[in-house]
Amino acid sequence: MALDRAEVDILRVLQAEGRISNVELADRVGLSESPCFRRVKKLEDGGYIRGYGARLDQRRLGLQVTAFVQVMLEKGDDRQQRDFLARVEAEEYIVECHAMSGSHDYLMKILAYSMDHFSDLCMNRVLKFPGVKNIESNFSLLAVKEGGALPVR
Repeated sequence: MALDRAEVDILRVLQAEGRISNVELADRVGLSESPCFRRVKKLEDGGYIRGYGARLDQRRLGLQVTAFVQVMLEKGDDRQQRDFLARVEAEEYIVECHAMSGSHDYLMKILAYSMDHFSDLCMNRVLKFPGVKNIESNFSLLAVKEGGALPVR
């Protein structure tokens, strides 16, 4: 589905202010309330809007460590890969996981309360996930940009 200017504007506003009322959203994008509501519903039904949520401050929650962990898997079968992915999905401290090109199979973003907690996560969980051969960790010193809005055209 090609997006028109109003739909692009709606997506931009909702990315920044997900709790905005339909009345205010309609005013901001130059539509009346009913057409604005219908377009938001269309964008939700079309999968452009996957959900609404609050952005939390990880440090206020005590999550002081951000690590990017490169994972190399042993060559295994499809079942082993499915089991690995299921374990990744179930681990709440793994907040992102991407299949990668290059020398590593996956890149995970892991949050932890402390280095001891991170060490426990890696040694007693991640390294025991099915098929994990090796991991390498890099630690974030400063988040320069994160959670940015997606470019919408």
